[in-house]
Parts: sequence; C-alpha cells; structure tokens
Amino acid sequence: MKENPYQDSLNSLSLGKSVDYPDCYDPTLLQPVARSLNRIPLGIETTLPFHGEDLWNGYEFSWLNTKGKPLVALLECRVPVTSPNIIESKSFKLYLNSFNQSRFESQDQVLALLQKDLSATAGCEVSVTLNDLASNNLPVVELDGKCIDHLDVEITTYQPDSGLLRSDPEQIIEEKLVSHLLKSNCLITNQPDWGSLYIHYKGPRIDEATLLQYIVSFREHNEFHEQCVERIFCDLMTTCNPTTLSVLARYTRRGGLDINPFRSTCLEQIGNFRLVRQ
Repeated sequence: MKENPYQDSLNSLSLGKSVDYPDCYDPTLLQPVARSLNRIPLGIETTLPFHGEDLWNGYEFSWLNTKGKPLVALLECRVPVTSPNIIESKSFKLYLNSFNQSRFESQDQVLALLQKDLSATAGCEVSVTLNDLASNNLPVVELDGKCIDHLDVEITTYQPDSGLLRSDPEQIIEEKLVSHLLKSNCLITNQPDWGSLYIHYKGPRIDEATLLQYIVSFREHNEFHEQCVERIFCDLMTTCNPTTLSVLARYTRRGGLDINPFRSTCLEQIGNFRLVRQ
C-alpha cells in the first residue's frame, strides 16, 4: 500500500485522542505539523505566493509565582508563514495548561520559555507577548469592508469549489469584502471551526454572489484553519487574477485560544483586535 506522509503525520498527533490535561510545565506537549504537507497539493513548493502570519490569542493563560499565587495574562503569539511548521492547536492548549501549577521566578522567565518552546515547534522565531488584563489591548471592532452575507444566493455545494468564483476583467477596482459565514471542520475531530473572512483586493471585480457561494462551500470541508486561508488565497489569485490580495480569517476561540491566519501579496503585519464572536 502506498504510504501517505500526510496521514502518517496526522496519526502522530494527540488530535482526536483521549489525553490527560497536565498542569505542570511540559514543552514536549507541543506538536508541529509541516506546512508543506498541504502546500504541495496547492502547488506551493519553494517560493511562497504570499506574506503573512498566524496570529494566536490565548485568553486562559496562568502560572504560579514563587509563593504559589496564581498570575494571569493575555497571550499573543505570531507565527510567520515562512515557518516550516504550524503549531497544532490542541497541543498548544495542552502546553499552555501545563503552566497552571508550575512556579516561576518572574513573568520574564515565563515569556522566555514560551518564546523558546513555540519557536522550536514552529521551526523559526515566533513573536510572543504577555499583556496585562487591565491594558484592554484587544478592543472589539467590526471588520472594515462591505459585508456580503445579505445576498440571496442558492447554495448547493459544501466542499471547496473554486469553479464557483467569477470576476469581470472589464471592471478594475479596489474593494474590501467581509463575510461572517465561513465554517470549516477540524481535520480529525470534525468539530466546527467558525470564522469571519476579510478580503481586500485590487483587480477585476469579484462577483459577490459567487464569492459568497464559494465561502459557504467550505462548510463541510475538513482542514486546519491556516490551510483553509491559504486555499482561499490561492483560489482567488488563480481564478480572479487580482494584482494585490489580502485574506484574513478571524476564527472563534476554542479552549481559550483563537487563531487568525493572514495571507497577503503585501509585506505587512496585521493589527490585533477582537470581533464580537471572539
């Protein structure tokens, strides 16, 4: 039987399996997934067609000081798209939980461990910050763009189909489009992943009705969050031929973590904020 390296990699993860929830610091809980396993089928091999990052927010992060008193903080982690690996989300949650009953000399020590462990898992340097709850650094905002969810479209496809997309090369425009109807499923557990999608592009006008049909077509699709966004980016680039394109998905949190993958033809870093469902 022909070997499937993608499936072999998934089988090695704790995802979808019954596991203990340790409360003592353990960096071995973190599990990487090679980005190449999904990028190669998309035709992405050596040169990436996008810039960007995976922005994680952790809302349930705590540890003990040397006197045993709990401390809490909001965690922000930015993983570059150039990293060879994504950080598997369940292992990320287990890892963060492992700090709960461990004592540390200072917040700086905790931050240094997070930076070291997460960078080792991603395979490159990631940015990690710990923010005080009183700083209110994550305001609730609305995405800046035209929401297309009101469109009265017929939906018949619930697996990604780039053939649905249409654009008009006679109309060259710049616009920002938003949909809150993005839903895909966890690759192993089949649990729903809910998200809002932001698209900013310049180029042939994208037909809004077909774009909405395409977004909804992910509804029964099983794939990691980061992979869904890269698929959407590649499908829009190939089918609609924009000159510039940015795609941001902000997913609702699970287990105290949300992930917000960003892919763009432009070299920029996204600001951090929360949507009402986050």
